[in-house]
Amino acid sequence: MRDVSIVGIGSTPFGRHAGTPIEQLGVQAAVEALMDAGIDRSRIGALYLGNFISGPLNGKEVLAGIVADQLGLPNIPCTKVEGACASGGIAFRHAWLAIASGQCDAALVVGVETMTHAPTAQTTAALNCAMDNENDGPSGLTFPGLFGLAWRIHADRYGTTREQVSAVVRKNKANGLLNPLAQMGATLTDEQIAASASICDPLQLYDCCPASDGAAALVLVASDRLSGTQGMPINILAAVQTRGSPRIGGHPDLCSFEATVSAARRAYEMAGITPRDVDVVELHDCFSVAEIIDSEDLGLVPRGEGAIWAAEGRTAVGGQIPINPSGGLLAKGHPVGATGVGQLYEVVRQLRGTHPNQVRDAEIGMTHNLGGAGVACTVSLLRRPA
Repeated sequence: MRDVSIVGIGSTPFGRHAGTPIEQLGVQAAVEALMDAGIDRSRIGALYLGNFISGPLNGKEVLAGIVADQLGLPNIPCTKVEGACASGGIAFRHAWLAIASGQCDAALVVGVETMTHAPTAQTTAALNCAMDNENDGPSGLTFPGLFGLAWRIHADRYGTTREQVSAVVRKNKANGLLNPLAQMGATLTDEQIAASASICDPLQLYDCCPASDGAAALVLVASDRLSGTQGMPINILAAVQTRGSPRIGGHPDLCSFEATVSAARRAYEMAGITPRDVDVVELHDCFSVAEIIDSEDLGLVPRGEGAIWAAEGRTAVGGQIPINPSGGLLAKGHPVGATGVGQLYEVVRQLRGTHPNQVRDAEIGMTHNLGGAGVACTVSLLRRPA
């Protein structure tokens, strides 16, 4: 297996892109990534595009080929990758595998989604395709219901309070104010969070990520083929994908997602590091309590202490392990297929030392992308060159 580096990144802002065709957003991010890499398009040997619901919401399923055509790429394999909310992270792993295994020397990754144009009921129905509706559908649960249950169990077991969970919201919304790509940065008080609309008790409005439009892109190149590229290449230490239960009832414990636990373990082993070596993390905070559970599953925070660490400021920039300095999904937004690629974009900027909310001396970064009811997970580790 060859070493692989990220040499180019691009992203649109996440938010509302009214009237912009979904493929146009993907092309915009891809052009930025190609220009950042300084690479000729003729060198791209494969394109992987992460997307979840372009069929039901946009009537377009062959997005990878459409984007490649508009980019003027050569006659190469172009694949749309779906894994619910983990679609972008999976597309990245496929590109890494293609290069690491010698199938090509350079690949383009694009993640893209548009959601805000559709009625809420249509978007909700499309997102619920990430569940095993044959088994879970009769329960009537949507994803806020799943994470509302997870919060209740976490609170019963570890004493997690509304104020502690609000610390995650305050941190990520404040981080979003520093990120020009973020959709919903804000300065919030505990009182404002507690007074926001109830979504699925105990989850309230500010505990939930917003629906978003957006795209992000990466250019990957074999580390021994970097000639002709520009800028700082970021080394890929690990790119792992795992499977968890597709059914809510298939999880023995809603305070933990086995797909995350196993993906993190394998990623640390592949990279030859421990959680203590990680300097910055972008993880899947689709809901505030998800950041707490994810941080524990990734081994970054002791089990049961995720909420405590957030309340103590230990997961803020300048703290012990900065989590979601981009604002995360809560503030940056969640254009589903773009999220995993967007996380990698943010970490690359951190490792290059060019992020608007920079973590000082960041050398190793992690991304975590979780799909459905925990059915798909990717964990990736990146390192700044010495």
